[in-house]
Amino acid sequence: MRNLRTLFVQGAAILVATLAFSLTGDAAQYGLTFAIREARIVTVSGATIERGSILIQNGVIRAVGASVAIPADAVITDGTGLTVYPGLIDMSNDAPIEQENANAAPGGRGGGGGRGGGPAFDSREEADRAKRTAILRPDYVAAEHLIEASDELTQLANAGITTVLAVPSSGIFKGQSALVNVVLPPDDPQISAVSSYRQGLAVVKSPVAQHVNVYGRGGGAGFPNSLLGTIAFARQALFDAQWQRDATAIYEKTGARGPRPLVEPSLDALKTALAGQLPVAFDANEGREIDRALLLAKDFGLDPIIVGASEAADRIAELQQAKARVLYTLNFAGGAGGGRGGGGGRGGGGNTSVRVLRQQADAPKVPALLAQAGVPFAFASGGSMPAADFIRNVGRTIREGGLTPEAALKAVTIDAARIAGAADRIGSIEQGKVANLVVADGSLFEANTKVLHVFVDGRPIEMSETPAAGAGRGRGGQR
Repeated sequence: MRNLRTLFVQGAAILVATLAFSLTGDAAQYGLTFAIREARIVTVSGATIERGSILIQNGVIRAVGASVAIPADAVITDGTGLTVYPGLIDMSNDAPIEQENANAAPGGRGGGGGRGGGPAFDSREEADRAKRTAILRPDYVAAEHLIEASDELTQLANAGITTVLAVPSSGIFKGQSALVNVVLPPDDPQISAVSSYRQGLAVVKSPVAQHVNVYGRGGGAGFPNSLLGTIAFARQALFDAQWQRDATAIYEKTGARGPRPLVEPSLDALKTALAGQLPVAFDANEGREIDRALLLAKDFGLDPIIVGASEAADRIAELQQAKARVLYTLNFAGGAGGGRGGGGGRGGGGNTSVRVLRQQADAPKVPALLAQAGVPFAFASGGSMPAADFIRNVGRTIREGGLTPEAALKAVTIDAARIAGAADRIGSIEQGKVANLVVADGSLFEANTKVLHVFVDGRPIEMSETPAAGAGRGRGGQR
């Protein structure tokens, strides 16, 4: 019995030691110290450091400067002849979100589903409720529907886009966006424990904004599939949310006497927007769409952001008066706009109107006009273009549009972070900020520049390829 007890104790000790060794090894891997040494550092928030180092620990920039003490155990990236930038930010992309049903809004009117080919319903009321659910989704929270990895996210990271504003794609009231990193950190050691939730590790900030599509194409077949119909629906939904908020407050104040008001979760989710506590981002390209979005914001006391904004140059005064910010969609590859989310208008081809052709030609010039007018803006892809095209078109705003390289870089870093309310966390190379970094062999928006290293949340990602950061863009870049 004594020998058995001794063997049991010794065996337990060996098991504990083995587990401890494994945990220590994994933890050491997770907590590695990294450093980029002898590089040119474009901090964005301050002066460029012509030759300096960055120390990264636990995902955070611990030190940056011309003279940084680097621990002996640090994993070092030699930055000689290279330039370090803050990680780039795409301010509208649905790539991190679980695939949504593009035909979520049913088109049926009971029976066989009508023109829209949607499911059959027992009554018109049932069909209308299903449609309302599909297009009125302000309670949809992007941060609760994130995917862990995809080829598209990998491509974004390889191009130097480390963070995106994850925006839901369906509905008129589309839901609440989240600012997320495109790569998750390594999994923590999970020994004798139920594995922890991972998707939240990507979230930098949530929610960022409530998103509303005023194009008139978010409603499926039938009403409200037009600009005026969409605006009418949005206005009524906001009125309903106000009434529900006020009726609930009165009911609670009077000690729950009188009829109990109906509480609809989707309308309840609009309270923060109505209180001015959460910005409202309106998809609005044309001047008339921008006008109606800003009027809606004014009438309900909303804090407006305009997304798309292809005709923003024609509404400078209105944007200034409303103190609106702009997320300008860079969808003008090849000089032709490509769809509703883009900065280049509705389409292209042989039947394109003169107005749209002019809009497409002027698309790269809009950001410079916004900058000159002092309208805060950042860049967005709308999820409708490859990552390389997004960066290429930033270069076009410099080369063809007259935007300064400094302003262009800020629009994809610190200015984007400010609009998202996360400038204290990302967007520049400063001590204490998340270590999202891009290391390139030249000026970031210049032709043939290559992204060589990318750090997301303080960890180097595995580069599947070495794309040219400025391939095909011509000259002109951040100096």
